[in-house]
This record gives sequence, C-alpha cells and structure tokens, in this order.
Amino acid sequence: MKILGILNITEDSFSDGGRFLVPDAARAHGAAMLQAGADILDIGAASSNPDAQPVSAELEIERLNAVLPALKAKGAVVSVDSFLPQVQRWALSQGASYLNDIHGFAEPAFYPELAKAQARLIVMFAVLGRGIATREDVSREALFDRVIAFFDQRIEALTRAGIARDRLILDPGMGFFVGNDPENSLLLLRRLPELRTRFGLPLLVSVSRKSFLRRIAEAPDPMGQRVLGASLAAELFAAAQGADYLRTHAPGPLAAALKVRRALEKPAP
Repeated sequence: MKILGILNITEDSFSDGGRFLVPDAARAHGAAMLQAGADILDIGAASSNPDAQPVSAELEIERLNAVLPALKAKGAVVSVDSFLPQVQRWALSQGASYLNDIHGFAEPAFYPELAKAQARLIVMFAVLGRGIATREDVSREALFDRVIAFFDQRIEALTRAGIARDRLILDPGMGFFVGNDPENSLLLLRRLPELRTRFGLPLLVSVSRKSFLRRIAEAPDPMGQRVLGASLAAELFAAAQGADYLRTHAPGPLAAALKVRRALEKPAP
C-alpha cells in the first residue's frame, strides 16, 4: 500500500485552496506529509473541482517549479497532477516518478513522449471528456460499464503506442468526476475487486474530503474532524477492497490507521 499526500499549490482547491500557494508554505507542508507517512507527494498547481478557474500551463509550471525541485532534492518521490501535456512534459524533465491525469491521458500526440519516459501513469476515469469536473447526473446503472469501456479503450491505446502496461495505475474516479449522486462513488468503491480482476493493474483511490462523503456524514466543513473520520472510513474500505494507492490530504492519520488494520489482520498467537 502506497500513500500519496495531496499538495495543492492552488488558489481554489475545494478544501485547502490558498493555504499552500506560497512556496515556503508548500515546501514545509510537503516535508511534513513525508514525515507523517506519505510515500509519494502528489503535487497539483491547478484545481479541478467544478468551481475552479482555469490555469494556464505556464502558471502551473511556475508554481510547480517553486516547490517540486526543492522537495525532490530532499528525496521526495513526486507525482504531478495535471492533464496538460506541456506541464506533463516539464514534470518528466524534472524527474517526476508519476503523472496523474484526470483525463486519463487523452492526447495521443503526446504518447510517443510518454513511451520514452519511465514515470508511472495514473489513468483516471471521469464522466467529463475535457476540462475540470462538472455537476451532472450520471446513470448509476450504466456507470460501471462506462468505467470498464473507458479503461479497455485507454489501456489499449496507450500500450499500442509503446507504453509498457506495467507502468499504468487505474483510478476509477470519485465524487463529481462520476456524477452528482453519492451512490455512484459508493458503487465504484464496492466494485474495486472486479476492476482488479478484469485488468490486473494497480488501483488508486482518492476520496479524501470529497463532497459525497461530506453529504453522507453530514460534515459540511471539508477541514473538520467529522470529514477526517469519513475519509478514513472510506480509505480503509478501499484498502480492504484491494486499492494499492490511497491519495489523501491526511497521510498521518491514514498511515496510523493502516498500521492498526495490518496488526488486526495478523493471526492470533
């Protein structure tokens, strides 16, 4: 199990927008997450929630350049969260170990460069075709088939372009990326074992502080203790269902919870 600590160097991320926009604050928070138990830092310089404003590739790179090299120099394993090929190209030049794309790498023209690289690719499903998340109703009955079809198509396209299959990590998407209805996210969490069986690839789950959990737990404050508990519950469930990577705002509590879970699962002496 790998924990990705979420580092948002943005103005309008849904839970912590603006808190780490100053480079010194971002570097300090990244170091703190590593100390708390994050295996990887997932750094994003543009928000993707439905209320976010567009950010140019140039501004993303400027924000990332003020933070990523310093953290990498301290030994951090880095993931860059961006769907823009220009930003992904820059991230590869800086030695990023992972690229995290909410569009699942939708630009075939960029595939030859990806094929030459070594970074692992987090291929995410989302009901949107381009851009940030949207608020829309999505049929629960059809959702899982859409996820399967998307991964079938995208894995085939990426591997046909020469990208090794074992570099791929699948993220079924959560929250608004899979529709307004909280049950859509719950459905995908419950069916993680089916995704693992069908594709035989590592799975990443990112539910931390998302609105569907806040609605279920009646926890409107995305920074509050109630939403921390809701996130941990969903993250531990995802781990039990076979997730290999958990992307979270709170790596310390999650790392502790996973240690307790592993201890409980050991056979009684």
